[in-house]
Amino acid sequence: MDLLIGFTTILVVIGCGAALAHVGVLDARSQRTLGEIAFFVASPALMIVVISEVEIGGAAANLAASATSLAVSFAAYAAIVRWQWTVDAGSVLIGSLSASYVNAGNLGIAVAAFVVGDTTVVVPTLLVQMMVVQPMALMALDRLTGRGVGAWSTIRRLTTNPLTVASVIGVVLAVTRWELPRVVESPLRLLSGLAIPAMLMSYGAALRLSPWPGRAGHNGEMLVATVLKMLVMPVVAWLAGTTFGLEGHALLGVVIMAGLPTAQNIFLHATRYRTGEDVARETILVTTLCSLPVALLIAVLLG
Repeated sequence: MDLLIGFTTILVVIGCGAALAHVGVLDARSQRTLGEIAFFVASPALMIVVISEVEIGGAAANLAASATSLAVSFAAYAAIVRWQWTVDAGSVLIGSLSASYVNAGNLGIAVAAFVVGDTTVVVPTLLVQMMVVQPMALMALDRLTGRGVGAWSTIRRLTTNPLTVASVIGVVLAVTRWELPRVVESPLRLLSGLAIPAMLMSYGAALRLSPWPGRAGHNGEMLVATVLKMLVMPVVAWLAGTTFGLEGHALLGVVIMAGLPTAQNIFLHATRYRTGEDVARETILVTTLCSLPVALLIAVLLG
C-alpha cells in the first residue's frame, strides 16, 4: 500500500505539471523557470538538510555500489559505440554520460522520499556524480572540444554549481556533526519543502512539451544508451550492492537510483560544447518515459 501511495503521489504531481503545460499555464519558458527555482534554491536547501543528517561512514557500501554501476554503464557505452560507429570522442563522452549519469538531484529525491521512504539513499549517488564524474567530464570536454577556456573556467563552473556547493556544505556538517543555527536551519527546511513538488511539476511539463524522439538519425546510439541506463545499470547496481553487503531499503535505494532516467544537465553540457546533442536529448526523453515503470518493477522485486 505504501508503494502504491508513493507512486500515485509522484504521478499525480507530475500529471499536474503536464496538465498545466497542456492548457498553457506553463510554457517552455515557465517550465524552465520552475526547474531553475528548484535547482538554484529549493534543491540546494534540501541537499544541505538531507546530507547533513547522513552517517557518511555508513554510506560507503552504497557509494561503492553506485560508483560501480555508473562506471560499468559508462565504459560499456564507449566500447560499443566505438566498435559499432565512427563517432568523435566528444560525442562518445556525452553518450556515455547519457547511459550512466542519473537524474538523482531532481526525480531521484522524489522517488527516494515517496518510494523508498528515505531521502538519504540518494546522497551517495549525488556525491559520486557531482564531486567526481561531473568535474572529470567537464575537464575532458574542455580538452576534447577546445571550447573551454582552461582549468580555471571548469573550476569556476563547479564551485558555482548550487548543488555541488550544497553537497559540500552538507558533507562538512555530516562529518563534523555541527548543527546550523535555528535562524539558518528553519528557512532552509522551509525552502527544502518546495524542492520535490517543483521538480515533479517541471518534469511533467517537460514531458508534455518535449518532441518525440527518433528523428535525429542517432537511433542506434540512443537505443544503446537507453538499454544500458534502464536495464544494465540497475542489474549491476543490484549485483554490486549484494556483493558489498547491502540489503533491505539500502539495497532498494541503490538499485532504484540506478534505474532513474538520464539527468537533464547532460543535455546542457552537450549544448554548451556542441557535441552529442541529439543522443543526449533523445536518451533523456526515452529514459524519462521508461523510468517510472522500471522504478515500480524494482520496488516490487526488492521492496
